[in-house]
Amino acid sequence: MVDLSTQYLGLKLNNPLVPSASPLSKDLDTAKQLEDAGASALVMHSLFEERIETEARRHERFFHQQAIGHAEADSFHPLHFDYDSYQDRYLEKLHQLKMQLDIPVIASLNGTTPEGWIEYGKAIQQAGAAALELNAYYIAADIELTAQAVEEQYLKVLTELRRHVSIPITMKLSSQFSSPLHFIRKLEQAGANGVALFNRFYQPDIDLESLLIIPKINLSTSAETLLRIRWVALLYGRVKLSIAVTGGFHTVEDVIKALLAGADVIHLCSILLEKGPQQLKQLLNELAYWLEQHEYESIQQLKGSLSQQHAINPADYERANYIEILDSYSSSGGVLR
Repeated sequence: MVDLSTQYLGLKLNNPLVPSASPLSKDLDTAKQLEDAGASALVMHSLFEERIETEARRHERFFHQQAIGHAEADSFHPLHFDYDSYQDRYLEKLHQLKMQLDIPVIASLNGTTPEGWIEYGKAIQQAGAAALELNAYYIAADIELTAQAVEEQYLKVLTELRRHVSIPITMKLSSQFSSPLHFIRKLEQAGANGVALFNRFYQPDIDLESLLIIPKINLSTSAETLLRIRWVALLYGRVKLSIAVTGGFHTVEDVIKALLAGADVIHLCSILLEKGPQQLKQLLNELAYWLEQHEYESIQQLKGSLSQQHAINPADYERANYIEILDSYSSSGGVLR
C-alpha cells in the first residue's frame, strides 16, 4: 500500500490534494463531499476586508444615524443586533466546518490594511482555524512604487501578524516578483510557515461595443501549471517552508509533476468546480496507481526528486537552453514559411 501522506504547515495530511479557496467551501454539504472524496484539508473561501468595511459603512447609515431626521420614525429602523455581519457569518461558517469535518480547515484572508490583517487574523485564529492563508492580491499600479517597496508591504503585514497570531501562516503569492526565491526566503525569515505558488490575477476585459471595462473570470487550464512547477523546482531544498502549488492542476500528470518538483500539497479548484468533488477521488486513485506502477512506496520518496537540486540537467529550469528551445520549434505542416 502506497503511503500518500504529506506534511504541510506542520500538519500531517493523508494525501497532497487540498481544495483551495473557492465557493465550494461555502456549502457544508459540499465540503463534506470533498472530505468523503479524499480531501486531506480544506482552504475556505476568502474573508475580504473591503467587504467588511463596506458593510460597516452601510450599517453606519442605517443603524447609527437613526436620530438624524424625524425622531418619531426611529422605531421603524432595524436594530443592529438583529443582523449578523459578513465577518460574523464567515467566522460561524469556519466554526461549522471545524465541527463537521475531521480534516484541517485553513482560513483565507484577503486584507488591505495592516490593521485589518491583524484584527481579522486574530478573529480567525480564535474561531479555530488550523492555519491561515494570506491571499495578498495586490496590483502595484502606482508608477512611483518600487519593487522593493511592494515587498516591504508584504513583509510588514506578515511580521506584524506573526506577533499576534500563533497558528501557521502561509503566503499566497503572485508570480510577478523580480526575484521570487530571494523574496520567499525573506518571508520565511519574517515568520511565514509556507507559500502557495501562484495566485491567479483575474484580468479585466474590454467590451468593444460598450467600450466598458468588464471583469472576467476564466477557469484555469493545465498549461498554467508549468510556471508553478518550475519555481517549485527552483525553490525546493533552499527553504524549510511548506510549498503548495495552485492554478491549473487538473490531471494526475499535473499532480505528479508538481510532487516531483518538490510541492508538499497541490491545491485544486477549477477541476472541482467543473467536475464536482468526486473528481478528487479519481485523482487520488490515479495517483496511487501511478506510484505503485513506478515502484514508489510513498509521496516522500517521490517528492523533490526532479527539483533543480536533483535534476540530471539543472540548467533546464533556467534560461540556458532558451535559444535552443526556440530554434527547435517547427510550424505545422502546410504553413508557409
